Amino acid sequence: MTDTSSTRPAGGEAGAPRRSRLHRLMRHLPLIAPVLLWAVPCWVLLYTGQHWPLPGAVAGTALLAAGLVGMPLAMARGHGRRRQDRAAIIGDTLLGASWVLFTWSVLLGVLLRPALAVAGAGESQDRARVVTWAVLGVTAALLAWGYAEARRVPRVRRLDVELPRLGAGLDGLRVVLITDTHYGPLDRARWSARVCERVNTLEPDLVCHTGDIADGTAGQRRAQAAPLGTVRAAHARVYVTGNHEYYSEAQGWVDLMDELGWEPLRNRHVLLERGGDTLVVAGVDDVTAESSGLAGHRAHLAGALDGTDPELPVLLLAHQPKFVDRAAAAGIDLQLSGHTHGGQIWPFHHLVRLDQPALAGLSHHGARTLLYTSRGTGFWGPPFRVFAPSEITLLVLRSPRPSTLS
Repeated sequence: MTDTSSTRPAGGEAGAPRRSRLHRLMRHLPLIAPVLLWAVPCWVLLYTGQHWPLPGAVAGTALLAAGLVGMPLAMARGHGRRRQDRAAIIGDTLLGASWVLFTWSVLLGVLLRPALAVAGAGESQDRARVVTWAVLGVTAALLAWGYAEARRVPRVRRLDVELPRLGAGLDGLRVVLITDTHYGPLDRARWSARVCERVNTLEPDLVCHTGDIADGTAGQRRAQAAPLGTVRAAHARVYVTGNHEYYSEAQGWVDLMDELGWEPLRNRHVLLERGGDTLVVAGVDDVTAESSGLAGHRAHLAGALDGTDPELPVLLLAHQPKFVDRAAAAGIDLQLSGHTHGGQIWPFHHLVRLDQPALAGLSHHGARTLLYTSRGTGFWGPPFRVFAPSEITLLVLRSPRPSTLS
């Protein structure tokens, strides 16, 4: 690997990040979401014709009311100024559980009850109680499965990616992508070590981490991040910041990754050379960096590419998929991103798609730009993954096959 760019690029790209529909919606969600998440299940499960005995109805209502009050309080203590890990675990778990309970209360309340009525299954009260037990059963099963999915070492997702400008000497280059590890209140040091062991079995030429390493400062989560220092790559290990670094002293994470032997690509690039051909590996800070107030932190693509040969293929690391608009305008060959978690807990992916151009997988943008969006290696907040499995990604880069004339 050859370093060809400065460590403190100057200048920036004009214009603040465009406010999306999701950002406008998110301004109001903190006020209405907790009420909806707990009130809707309360109504569906207890007060739509079940006629439960009074003690049962009161107990159920009290339990759901405790969730409505306790969840925001625990999250405020866990993610606010106090940063209490135990409170964060409680609040995050209640958030995930309430989302699944809300989703299936709505779906089964709307679909199952009419289906039972059409089938002539029992009296109205019987059908209402069937819905209640079905919602509780599905919720319990999905939370148990989702917890196991979130805590497991991710499966490896392998795919070949052909880049028309990639030289033959780089054909077969093995690029491993991990992202959104989100080391946090739940101690995942052992999980982190097992992930790194899995990465090493893939014999990568290049390993990339596209940000959101942790929730918390480098000092708080150092033990969980330390196994990243054991990752091996034939050419380099490179890293860019995600938005969560900017909630937790981003420069500390940049310094720690550098200490662990990773190359922080803060609006800079390195050159990967093999077989007489060269690949530009560039990286930018997250798009939220400039608003963080940290000096020198911003997403600056022109600085990342400064001094590169425009004829060379470019692999770009950018945490959020929506950076692909700028990448496509600059003629980038392949952008690697994370951030979306594939929605993490279905059907949250519908909200993610309001803010991002891609949810997961390989997509085409502009004349030649490919975007690969990972579903993420870890999980954020709620320790559940429902219909959005985590992944370690192995991308095998391919040069164009020479045409053969018969």
